[in-house]
Amino acid sequence: MTVNLSFEKAVKQLENTVKELETGDLSLEKALKKFEEGIKLSKYCSKKLDETEQRVAILLKDQKGNITENPFDYDSETG
Repeated sequence: MTVNLSFEKAVKQLENTVKELETGDLSLEKALKKFEEGIKLSKYCSKKLDETEQRVAILLKDQKGNITENPFDYDSETG
């Protein structure tokens, strides 16, 4: 189900699933199925965010392999 989803589509599906669950109009069985789908989507999104964080960390490594974390200053970037 989530194998070929983009992060954005997975988040949108998760939002829709939450809305469906919040209505309370689903039978217990359908609500449980939606809940399971939501958990899978949540784990998928979390995994994608972790992977992205690791890629960013690799890009921030200096020549010695040290990662320097600098806060992003939006004002200085937008000039």
